[in-house]
Amino acid sequence: MVITDARPPTVPPPDAGPPRRRGRWRYRLSVARHEPTLLIGLVLILLLLYLVIAPLVAVLSDAVRVQFGDQPKTGQQPGELTGYYLWRVFRSQVSSIVFWQPLVNTLVVAVGVTVLALLLGGICAFLLTRTNIAGRKWLSTALVVPYMLPSWTFALAWLALFKNDRSGGQVGILEARGVQTPDWLAYGAVPIIVCLGLHYFPFVLLLFGNALRRLDAQLEDSARILGAGRGTVLGRITLPLMLPSLSSSTLLVFGRILGTFGTPYVLGLPVDYTLLSTSLFSAVRNHEPGITAVIATVIVVIGVAVVVADARLLREQRRFVTVGGKGAMDRIIELGRWRWPAGGVALGVFALSVVVPVVTLALTTVTTTPGVFSAENFTLKYWLAEDLPGAPGFPHGILRGTELLDAAWNSLRIVGLASLVCGVVGLLVGYVVVRSDGSRIASVLRQVSFLPYLVPGIAFAAAFLSLFAVRRGPVPALYGSVTLLVIVLAVTHLPYASRSGISAMTQLGREPEEAAQVTGAGWLTRVRAVVVPIQRGSLVTGIVLPFISGIKELSIVIMLTTTGTQLLTTLSINLIDFAYDQMANAVVLVIALVAFLATYLTQRLTRTSLASGLGG
Repeated sequence: MVITDARPPTVPPPDAGPPRRRGRWRYRLSVARHEPTLLIGLVLILLLLYLVIAPLVAVLSDAVRVQFGDQPKTGQQPGELTGYYLWRVFRSQVSSIVFWQPLVNTLVVAVGVTVLALLLGGICAFLLTRTNIAGRKWLSTALVVPYMLPSWTFALAWLALFKNDRSGGQVGILEARGVQTPDWLAYGAVPIIVCLGLHYFPFVLLLFGNALRRLDAQLEDSARILGAGRGTVLGRITLPLMLPSLSSSTLLVFGRILGTFGTPYVLGLPVDYTLLSTSLFSAVRNHEPGITAVIATVIVVIGVAVVVADARLLREQRRFVTVGGKGAMDRIIELGRWRWPAGGVALGVFALSVVVPVVTLALTTVTTTPGVFSAENFTLKYWLAEDLPGAPGFPHGILRGTELLDAAWNSLRIVGLASLVCGVVGLLVGYVVVRSDGSRIASVLRQVSFLPYLVPGIAFAAAFLSLFAVRRGPVPALYGSVTLLVIVLAVTHLPYASRSGISAMTQLGREPEEAAQVTGAGWLTRVRAVVVPIQRGSLVTGIVLPFISGIKELSIVIMLTTTGTQLLTTLSINLIDFAYDQMANAVVLVIALVAFLATYLTQRLTRTSLASGLGG
């Protein structure tokens, strides 16, 4: 045998290295062109890092760097490191007004709202899921309606009923009829807690009700067979098993209060009752970016701590898993003669949270003097008048002129574009995470897309204001632009769309795509012809649900809009600032109608219901 080449076959010829490397890169590019999942995931990660992490880094930087115009206060040049803003917020003579008192007020309101929401939501959830309460199916849907309304709807209705002459302008219905309302009842902590509690109790109702629905009733039956009374069963069996859901509801409601702006602004401003959210807004309005950054950072830290605590509780939930037959889980308690009174209780909650606020606001828009229901007092001037004497800032009814139409158009196009972007990106996130499951890109993308949920809305708006208020490198200043509003609304609602996309893609196997790939279909063709048609329902949900939230959003947009980008929500708040209460109430009714119609159409299109887990 003649050996012509003694070199091992695994060793390439000396001149084969560069061409072989070039061949590997050509192969990888070819693979990426036909299967670009990981490449899309990498692009999404880079984009979200800039739109989620960079704003937070910018606001942190503003908290410790001298801002333009503050040289005389700090004795330093703009951009230098400083502790002035930290001292100003935490240790100065005005720190009590700027931070500490708003922090105490925020904690008081958060605790009060959480207790009220848990009380109302827990009672209603138990009645709807575990009893044969009268009107159960209808109430399961009706009691979710308060969450569809803008949160400050309740605040405006409260003012229409209880407003006194302290804040100027027209008094409320009670005061107009000779009933004196004290300041503590008209403004401040009590009305804020009641109004926010009525808004957020459906959130508890859904979480707590779905958990009750899954609870195995066999455990309660076993305890009763052994002689335990109803109180013992409730305290020793039901409540301990419901502890994870109860804790999660408590923390999430508590966390949402941090970013709530409309209700504290409307009901707290007349008596200088400030929360962290309104103190943050005051700092923005007073052009104090350093103080704004410090307060926003505190809100972010508290919000992150709340969500992290909730995540830990969810991991602990495994300790409370029960095993039982599915048929035993829907055991209904027969109320007998108490069936109708229990239905009356739930109906009363619906009346207080929906009927009373909406009817009150509607009456204020069609009466000249509140509380007087004579024929000559009814009017449509606040809706239709061409000229309103004494209202120079808004001299006509809301259906006249262009203000309402412009705000409605801005809301529809900005929120609509943001929702479309949110839905498409959410589906792409779900596609990448599921199709590249187990990869580092999938893990990072899943976490980054959820990060906006950790940040309260008004703090996130402050972070975006810090990043995009001035030009940074190739990115121009975007403050006051439609682009910035679309971006911030899309990013803040991305966690919901991405989780919807991940859930939907998890249920879609690879077989339909592989079949299309065998026929020669490229990636774009497969997505357009296979994935999108199959996931149409998920895509619609990922678009419409952010639209519903965005159309009534105030906390996120209040600091980012200008005269040219006025939305329905900011138009309502501006009318409140001018003491045009009737027109402000009319605009809120328009917002509520749009949100309700969008919710109804969503449920019809997707054949789902927000109350699907409550037995309705």
